[in-house]
Amino acid sequence: MTLKNEQSAAVRTLLSQLPKVDLHVHLDGSVKPETLRELANEQGNPLSVSSHEELINHMQVSEHCESLTEYLSKFSYVLPYLQTGAALERAAFEVVEQAAMQRIHYIEVRFAPQLHRMEGLTLHEVIDYVIHGLQRGEQAFGMTARAIIICMRNHSYDLNKDVVLEAARFYKKGVVAVDLAGDEASYPAELFQQLFADVRQHGMPVTIHAGEAAGAENVKVAITSLGAVRIGHGVRMLEDPEVVSLVKERQIPLEMCPLSNLQTKAVPSWDAYPLRRYLEQGIAVTVNTDNMTVSDTTIQKEYELLMEHLGLSLTEVAHLIMNGVHAAFLTGNEKDSLIRRYEEELRALGLEV
Repeated sequence: MTLKNEQSAAVRTLLSQLPKVDLHVHLDGSVKPETLRELANEQGNPLSVSSHEELINHMQVSEHCESLTEYLSKFSYVLPYLQTGAALERAAFEVVEQAAMQRIHYIEVRFAPQLHRMEGLTLHEVIDYVIHGLQRGEQAFGMTARAIIICMRNHSYDLNKDVVLEAARFYKKGVVAVDLAGDEASYPAELFQQLFADVRQHGMPVTIHAGEAAGAENVKVAITSLGAVRIGHGVRMLEDPEVVSLVKERQIPLEMCPLSNLQTKAVPSWDAYPLRRYLEQGIAVTVNTDNMTVSDTTIQKEYELLMEHLGLSLTEVAHLIMNGVHAAFLTGNEKDSLIRRYEEELRALGLEV
């Protein structure tokens, strides 16, 4: 995982000082193990595992993860303990806390509200608790945190429409966009045209998980039919040069999550990872963590891996960071202020962007 040269310590130090951004991080995939144990005890349903190692095995994939199915199995262990307002608020606050430790100044945390209603919370309550946790994190750590609301591919139109309606009530009050996630191969993007017409009717931006577990066609449909202005992952776009051209022409940012993409076998190896090729073609690539706990990652680790395996320079990392800032779902003065903050901090570290 480490940079292997005499300057590695100095490079890591400078990397740690860079202002960073994370646009694609899942709430339920980023719960700290010690927090899960405490939540389980507080809720009167203690975990069956005794050792920290056993707990990690339930929450985190190993380097030998075989598939997206194995990767997603880790979420089912955590989800039963994210069914109360207190648990959701704490988890959201701690995601911001973890981000602040990495010098992330702006983060967008995504979650599927329907998955947190097993004990009777309403959609409104779920979103409200998460936003309150994010806002507490903002105040505590001096950064900006926003929420992206997820519709699930395996849910009915009615369940997802309820999510869209509730997201619209929170739009620009903590919520910045709507996403579609889940089993991409079994539920292709074309099935959700009416749902995302509803999203657009409410004026909310759209980002779609696409080109991860299924091919380039899903990316095309996400953009042309669902109105996606950002794409989650997009690693399989290279299967169709026309889709690559579409993304470039429309200046659609990609929310790439390198370590997760390798763990889920969206790509077989670092040699096949398309990030540098996308950059060379002028595509707005951003780098994100996806799931800090499940992938055992941080944004710093993601950048170190890219420098080691793809030969990225610090200047290229700074370019990726600014891509993320420009792709943020903020508007107006808030967005302009964020851009200035990043540009000034990067310049102070000797990196022109």
